[in-house]
Amino acid sequence: MTAIGKPVSRIDGPLKVRGAATYAFEQQVTNPAHLFPLLSTIAAGRIAQIDAEQALAAPGVLAVITHENALKLNATGDPQLDVLQTDEVGWYGQFIGAVLADTPENARYAAGLVQVHYEPRTHDAEMRADRQDVVKPYHAALFGEMPGELQNGMPADSSFGDVDAALEAAAIRIDHTYSTPINHHNPLEPHAAVVEWADDEHVTVYMGSQGVSMNQQIIAALFGLEPPNVRVVSPHTGGGFGSKIRPHSYATLAVMASKISGRSVKFALTRQQMFSVIGYRTPTSSRIQLGATADGKLTAIAHDVVEGSSNAYMYAEQIGVCTRLMYAAPNRRTTHRLVMLDMPVPTIMRAPGESQGMFALESAIDEMAEACGMDPVEFRILNEPGLHPESGLPFSSRKLKECLVEGARRFDWANRSRRREGAWLYGSGVASATYPAPRFPGNAARITKVDGRYCVQIAAVDIGTGTWTALSQIAADALGVDMSLVDLEIGDSALPVGSTAGFSSGLNSWGTAVMEAAKLFKDGKETGTQVLGGNPKAEQYEMNTFGAHFVEVRVNSETGEVRVPRMLGVFDAGKVINPKTARSQLVGGMTQGLSQALHEATVVDSRYGQFVNRDFAGYHIAANADVGSVEAYWVDSSDEHTNEMGSKGIGEIGIVGVTAAIANAVYHATGVRVRDLPITLDKILQQD
Repeated sequence: MTAIGKPVSRIDGPLKVRGAATYAFEQQVTNPAHLFPLLSTIAAGRIAQIDAEQALAAPGVLAVITHENALKLNATGDPQLDVLQTDEVGWYGQFIGAVLADTPENARYAAGLVQVHYEPRTHDAEMRADRQDVVKPYHAALFGEMPGELQNGMPADSSFGDVDAALEAAAIRIDHTYSTPINHHNPLEPHAAVVEWADDEHVTVYMGSQGVSMNQQIIAALFGLEPPNVRVVSPHTGGGFGSKIRPHSYATLAVMASKISGRSVKFALTRQQMFSVIGYRTPTSSRIQLGATADGKLTAIAHDVVEGSSNAYMYAEQIGVCTRLMYAAPNRRTTHRLVMLDMPVPTIMRAPGESQGMFALESAIDEMAEACGMDPVEFRILNEPGLHPESGLPFSSRKLKECLVEGARRFDWANRSRRREGAWLYGSGVASATYPAPRFPGNAARITKVDGRYCVQIAAVDIGTGTWTALSQIAADALGVDMSLVDLEIGDSALPVGSTAGFSSGLNSWGTAVMEAAKLFKDGKETGTQVLGGNPKAEQYEMNTFGAHFVEVRVNSETGEVRVPRMLGVFDAGKVINPKTARSQLVGGMTQGLSQALHEATVVDSRYGQFVNRDFAGYHIAANADVGSVEAYWVDSSDEHTNEMGSKGIGEIGIVGVTAAIANAVYHATGVRVRDLPITLDKILQQD
C-alpha cells in the first residue's frame, strides 16, 4: 500500500490536457470590469499632472484611477505593494494609474488617451562592478520582515583566517571575475488577478500564487482587513519561478480598482508589462580568488560579489553564500555589495543566488583544477569538506562525491576528449550543484473522513511541480490507506495555513504538516489546529541538496554557435517521493539552466532606464530545438533529519551549476573561457 516512491502520474494531468484546469484569469465572476494599467515612461522623478479627460469620455470607460483618487493603503514601505500612494516615480514601467472599462479592448484604448506630464530627475541605471558607490546590504527585502542582511536571512559578509596572506603564499592561485546579466521570469501563465468584493469587509482574489496564505496576510494588511476576510484562491498556477511568491503591484491594483468601482475586476498583465513590474534575477559580478598547494588542496577561497539592486526598495541576493559550504579551505571570505539603481526591484528567480554564484565558483574551480594539472572531478572530490567549512556543523546528508562518481561513470567521463568533426569542436564539462533543503514554519493540515474517504486540506499550492500528486502520496502513506481514497484540497487561503512554495521547501514543509495531522487523526484527536514551527534539527545540521552536472557541447569553429547535445545530472535529493514528477522537475531545471547559459539576457538602455528586449522576440529562451538529450538520476539516499519522509527539495537544484558545466565544456572544446553569461557566439569569436 506504500505510495511514496512510486512514479504516480499527475492527478491534475487529465484536467490540464482537457483544458479543464481553471487558472486565475479564467475564474468566473459577476459582471466584471476590465483593467489596463498606466506605466511610467521615465525612470525617476514625479508626476506633475495627469489629464484623463479624453479617457473618461471614451466608450465603455468606468473610471481612471491615479494617485490623486486612489484608496489610501496601510503603507509597507515597498512601492511594489504600496501602489498609487504618491506622485513619485522610482523606475521605468512603474504602475502610475489604471483605466477600468467594460471590455479589455476599451480599457486598453482609453489608457492610450491619458496624458501624463512628468518632472523627471536624473536617473542612474548603469550596473558596473567597479563603481565606488556600492553599499553593504542592511536588510532583507523579500518579505520586508526576514532577519539578516541578505534576502535569505544570512549575513552579507563572512571571513575566516587570513585570506590575503594565504593567497600570497599559495603555490598556485587564480583571480578572475565572472558576471551574469538580468534574467526575467517568463512563466507560461502571465500574472493575473480576478477580484470580487462581497461587501466592504470581504474580498476574494483569484490569482496565480506561490503562497496563498502569505498573500492573504499581505493583502489584508494593505487594505486594513481581517485576514480571514480575504480569500486568495489558486488551485492551479501556470509556473512562477519565484515571481508569484508575493502578490506584487498587479494584485494590489486589481483589489483597489474593484473596491473603488464597486465591480468585480479582471486584470492580466501583457508579456511586455511583466518585464517591469514582477521582478527579475539580479545582475551580478563575482570576483573569485583561489589559492592551492602544489598537490591541489585549496588553502584560500575569496568570493566578493557586486550585484544590482533598486533605489525603490533594497533587495540583496545571497550570491556568495554557496561558496561558504562547497569546498574545504582554512582561509575564506565572502562579501556582498550592492549597486543601487533607478530600476525595478529584483526578486527571487529559480535558485536565487545559487544559480549566479555557482556559475562563478564552479567556473573558477575548473580553472584551478587545470592550473593544478588535475582532472576536474578528482579536484572537486579532493577538496570535499567533512563538516560545513564555516559553521562546523555536520551535514544532514551530503552525497556529492557519490553524485560526481556516478555521473562520471554514466557519462563515460574517463574517456572524454576534445575532438573535431568538420567545423564542429566537441568538448565536455562538469560542475557541482547545491541548494538549501529548508522546512518552513507556519503549516497546518486538517483531515476528515466522510463515507470512507479521507479529505486532506492544507493551503499548499501547485505551481506545476506536482504537489497535487506528491502530497496525496504522502497523505496516503501517513494515513495507511490506498491513495485512491485520498481527496486533497489545496490552493485556497480558507484552508489550514500553508507556507509559500519557494526555496525548494514545499513538500518538506507541507508534507510534515500532513504527516503530523495524520498522527492526530489516527489518535482520534482534532486536526488542523496545530501550526508547526520550522525544523528543530536545523540548528544541529546543515541541510542541503547536492548534485553533479555533466554536459557535452559542440561549438562551430566558423560561426561560434554553441549546441548542447547531451546533459546528464546526478542528484542527492534524499528520499524521492515521486520519481516521475521528480525527474520532470530536474529535467526542467536543467533545461532552464541551458537557457540561462546560452540565451537569456535582458538588455538595459541606461539612457532611459528601460528594458529594451521586453518580449519574446528579443528575450530569447531555449526552445525544443536547443535541447538535446537530458538525463536526470539520483543516488540512493534518505535524509532522516530534514523531515519524516526523508526527502529534500528538488525544485531548484536542477538549474544550479548547469551554466558552469556548459561554460567549462565550451572551454574544453575551444580553449576559450567565457566568464560572462550568456555564452553567445560573439564572445567566442572575438577571442583567439
